[in-house]
Amino acid sequence: MIETNRLTQLGVAPQLVKTPTHSGKGQDIARCPKCWIALWSHYSGAGRVLAFVRVGTLDEPDACPPDIHIYTESKQPWVLLPDAVPAFPAYYDREQYWSRESLDRRRAILPQIEAHQAALLRGNA
Repeated sequence: MIETNRLTQLGVAPQLVKTPTHSGKGQDIARCPKCWIALWSHYSGAGRVLAFVRVGTLDEPDACPPDIHIYTESKQPWVLLPDAVPAFPAYYDREQYWSRESLDRRRAILPQIEAHQAALLRGNA
């Protein structure tokens, strides 16, 4: 997850595809318009403020190993998660697991996220 304004696109602009979700709120998945690989998602909670980047699409994905696993209740039983990395059936308490720097970055963009959520309530997003 990263602030969308920190993303650098190196090629053709991705195509945003509206996709339904279990919550009913949907998400926009940014896909390569040539091969349709999913590059990142914009979930309804933060809209286009945040991008949830697919690590496998990065030039050096090994530089970004997971530091937490979420929504493991829906993982396949043959997917084995390392004991050294926290795992949760659903979401978790970010105050307990995020670094101070990450929490500060979230606080800095929180007004944008709240504006997006208010627009959703008004039906403007």
